Amino acid sequence: MSKALLLSCPLLFAACGASPGTVQAPGRVETSGNPLFPGWYADPEAAVFGDRYWIYPTTSARYDDQLYLDAFSSPDLVHWNYHPKVLRKADVSWAKRAMWAPAVVERDGRYFLFFAANDIQNDEQLGGIGVAVADRPEGPFVDLLGEPLVDRFHHGAQPIDQFVFRDGDGQDYLIYGGWRHCCVAKLKPDFTGFVPFADGETFKEITPEGYVEGPILFVRGGRYYFMWSEGGWTGPDYSVAYAIGDSPFGPFERIGKILQQDPEVATGAGHHSVILLPGENGEVGDSYIVYHRRPLGETDGNHRVTCIDKMEFDADGHILPVKITFEGVPARRL
Repeated sequence: MSKALLLSCPLLFAACGASPGTVQAPGRVETSGNPLFPGWYADPEAAVFGDRYWIYPTTSARYDDQLYLDAFSSPDLVHWNYHPKVLRKADVSWAKRAMWAPAVVERDGRYFLFFAANDIQNDEQLGGIGVAVADRPEGPFVDLLGEPLVDRFHHGAQPIDQFVFRDGDGQDYLIYGGWRHCCVAKLKPDFTGFVPFADGETFKEITPEGYVEGPILFVRGGRYYFMWSEGGWTGPDYSVAYAIGDSPFGPFERIGKILQQDPEVATGAGHHSVILLPGENGEVGDSYIVYHRRPLGETDGNHRVTCIDKMEFDADGHILPVKITFEGVPARRL
C-alpha cells in the first residue's frame, strides 16, 4: 500500500522511465504485494472515489526535489495505475520546495487536494498548507487561493500534515500539525477559509499524549478514532498510535501503538491513512491501513515505500496491532 519484485528502481518512480499505466509485479495477482508500486513514496493519503481506490503520496526525496505530487488508482487494491504529477510546483505560485502529505476530498463533483509546502519554520516565512482543485481525481490540480490556507503557527503546530475529516452532518474539518502539536479548524464549504467556532476561536488544539505528526480521524460505531505518528520519521521507531473520543475535538486519551516496525519485514512504519469499506446493516466492513515504511538495511532517510495491510478491531472496538507483511492484501473490488 514482493518487496524485491515491486521496488525495482533505487530512485524515484519517474526516474525509472515509467509512464502512466498499470504497475503490477509480473505473475503476482493473488495479493497486492508490499510495496504497492515502485518508487520512493511516503505519507500516503488513501481515498475511494466512485469504483476506484486512490492513493496520493509524498514524493520521498530531498526537500528541494519535492516539487510535485503523483497519484495511483486501482479497481481492486492489486492492480495500480500511475498518474504522474497531478500537482506541480509550477501550478502553485507560492510553493518553492517540500510539497508534502496530500489530503484529498470530493465536494459537489470537484476534487480538492490539500498539501503542505516550503517547510516553514516561523510566521515570517512564506508557506504552510495550501489547497488545489481539479475536475477529476487524477487532476490536473491548480492552486485554489493563490496563497496558503494556513500560513502561521497556531498553538505551536507547524502547518503541515493536513487531513480533512467530514463529519456525519457534512461539515469538513482541517486537522493538521507538526512539531508535536495538532489543531482542528472548521472549513468553509468552498474550502477558501475557515468558520470560527462558537467561542470565536478558529484553531483549537487537540494534541494527545505522544503526538508528533500525521493526524487522521474517522468514525466507527459512533466513536471518533484519532490516529497519529510518533517517533522520528527517519528512524526505526516511527510508528502509529491512536485514541478514541466522543467528538472531533476530543478529549483524546492515548490508547497505544498499533503500527510499528517488524525486524523481519521493515522499519519506520508510519504516517498512514485508512480505508473503511461499508459492511452490512450500516456497519463498517473491511478496513485497511495504508502507510509508508523503510526496507530493511536501508540508511537513506528518504527511502520510504507505500504499503497496505488489513486493520482489524476487537469486540470492544479497539484497533488490533497491525501485522506488516510482504504479501499485502487480497484483491477487493468496490
